[in-house]
Amino acid sequence: MTTQELLRKAKAAKWDIAAADTETKNRALLAMAKALEEHSGDILAANSLDLEAARGTISEVMLDRLALSPDRISGMAAGLREVAELPDPVGAVLSRVERPNGLVIEKTAVPMGVIAIIYESRPNVTSDAAALALKAGSACVLRGGKEAHRSAAAITAALKEGLAAAGLSPDALQLVEDTSRDSANELMAARGLVDLLIPRGGAGLIRACVDNAAVPVLETGTGICHIYVDAYADLDMALEIMENAKCSRPSVCNAAEVCLVNRTVAEEFLPALRERLTDRRAAQGLPPVELRLDPRAAEIIGGTPAGPADFDTEFLDYILAVKVVDSLEEAMAHIGAHSTGHSEAIVTASEGAARQFLGRVDSAAVYWNASTRFTDGGEFGLGCEMGISTQKLHARGPLGLGELCSFKFVIKGQGQTR
Repeated sequence: MTTQELLRKAKAAKWDIAAADTETKNRALLAMAKALEEHSGDILAANSLDLEAARGTISEVMLDRLALSPDRISGMAAGLREVAELPDPVGAVLSRVERPNGLVIEKTAVPMGVIAIIYESRPNVTSDAAALALKAGSACVLRGGKEAHRSAAAITAALKEGLAAAGLSPDALQLVEDTSRDSANELMAARGLVDLLIPRGGAGLIRACVDNAAVPVLETGTGICHIYVDAYADLDMALEIMENAKCSRPSVCNAAEVCLVNRTVAEEFLPALRERLTDRRAAQGLPPVELRLDPRAAEIIGGTPAGPADFDTEFLDYILAVKVVDSLEEAMAHIGAHSTGHSEAIVTASEGAARQFLGRVDSAAVYWNASTRFTDGGEFGLGCEMGISTQKLHARGPLGLGELCSFKFVIKGQGQTR
């Protein structure tokens, strides 16, 4: 089936989803979760073919993003059930005004219509996106990367089965069969068929959508996330946060890519950082972190000299750029010049320094004494997420149900004329 045909099917089915009440949508989500678990064997078999084809062409870290397991499928099903437990955003009255002439004006949340998502080699995005779009009352068109297409197709087939079991049109969930660049371009140009396009992936994909799309785009962000170790930092805490932010899952957008260290603690902190992230991990048989050092950091510890692009790169790997700065002001200036606006953290015992950082750093999420890895819809209590928006309109940060709705004004009168 062509991409245009899929889009037309989704558009025709969007009214079915938009009209569904909360009970019906929740029943569908639970049926979709059950179908995922029942078809776990088919999904894992498809995923093993994707992994076999991808080995040798993508990194081990990216293979981990692609890989599914029984636990990960259970996690996907749990995500669907969590979305079923969340309040339904559709129909919520966001504000209400009663005018002097008696008109009652209610700003009311409504479905987007057809939401298209372009994403790369993360099969779990398939179920997350479908769940959120459904609960927000919209049809969903998914275009995954070629590395994960078999996995995404098996997941989509199970989810469609769940939709049908709940009495909703399975056409409201579509997976684009063409994984070439042509299909992405078709989605970008699909005026009248796509109401919102969300790209989830690398900087190249996101930039192509923002620059070329003729349909509305919600820009999700690459994550050049910074952690600044202040002069008043608890250094043991800083090491814990740094290891979690870099090593717990380096292939995701909320992983730290840059460590900025105040010069007054650099002589003590940097050797401890190297021992913790590089030497100790290697001794434990874990992937060591390659430290890419600016000249001042390289005077204190060994590592790889930082190149011109290293402070502007989302590594998505066991690589960390490290820079020594003279002050909080220099750290904030560096972040302002190099950040992608995703997530930044300060580690400090100084409330004054923290307040400056939290107030002046202009990113979607700013942290005081916590890992950037918490920038996530589930961790923020939003259920699973559609992505992390790094733009300022109309949504910013984790994209949950509320951010996937539009609104309209509903005006109630008693014969008023102007």
